[in-house]
This record gives sequence, structure tokens and C-alpha cells, in this order.
Amino acid sequence: MILLKIFYPRIFVASVTDIQVEMLRKLGIKGILFDLDNTIVSRDSNQFPQHILYYLNMLRAQGFKLGIISNNGRRRVTSIAGLLEIPAVPRAIKPWARPFRRAMKMLGTSASETALVGDQIFTDILGGNLAGLHTILVVPMKGKDFLGSRLISRPLERLVLARLSKYTEVLHEKRD
Repeated sequence: MILLKIFYPRIFVASVTDIQVEMLRKLGIKGILFDLDNTIVSRDSNQFPQHILYYLNMLRAQGFKLGIISNNGRRRVTSIAGLLEIPAVPRAIKPWARPFRRAMKMLGTSASETALVGDQIFTDILGGNLAGLHTILVVPMKGKDFLGSRLISRPLERLVLARLSKYTEVLHEKRD
């Protein structure tokens, strides 16, 4: 059972916009790394939804350092990160911890003051936990999912999610 905790996020929310600034400050968070696809943009889009863009700009205005860490290709990741002029680590090969350390170096933050926000347990949350970050799981945005995620990861995630509420601050349990 202890081994399974490596897959558990610290916090579980319905959407990125449900992450409360006060909670981040209470945790000592100064930098936030976001997964890209189905976390802050739909996998089939190159644009931020307006409410997400507003929220990310609000976080920056509040003094948080933002970055993107994604397994997606360089062109897509840097193009979307460029819209906000934030650093990004493309082709991250999550869940390896090394790209998370690289991303923290870009932000100038330590693990204890960095949060990782993502929609997948076996890449985002596992990688963030291995790197010692505060992990936040979000319900995936509607839209396309990577074939491997849809066929393998998502069914396995359901097993982990069934035990999640015992170990995680669940702010919203709604999941499609």
C-alpha cells in the first residue's frame, strides 16, 4: 500500500482554475509547472481557453513563476508557451525526474516551493512525486486523448482514483 502512494497527488481538483491562490501560498509555492495537453489546453487545440488564459495571467500577476512541462514535441510546446512568454520543457519523457529538475532550474525554484499540475497519474503525478514536488491532479479537459492514454493509462488510473480520497485532499470528485 505504501508503494501506491507514489501515484497519489497531494490535491485533486476538477479544473486548473479551482486551484486556490491562498492554498498555494500556504504551501509555500512560488513556481507552478503545468502539463500541457488536456490540462491547460485541449490536445486538439493550440489556443488556451479564455478562462484558463485569464487564470494563468492572474497567477503571474500574483507573483507566481509559471512553466510548462510536456512529453509533446518541441514545436507545439514552445509555440503554446510562447503565447504566455513562459519557459517550457518539451519532450520531457515524464515520469523521469530529470526534466522536472530542469524545469525548476528554469523557474529558479526548489522542489519544496514548486507545484506540478497535470491530468495523468502515471506521467505527471508520478514524475512530480519522484521529483519531490507538490502534485495537483486535474480532471482532463474534454477533447481528444492520446491513444496510449485512452487504452492503457486511463483505465489503470481509475483503479488508483478509487483509493485516492483516503490520501488526497479532494476538492472536487466530479470526473467524466
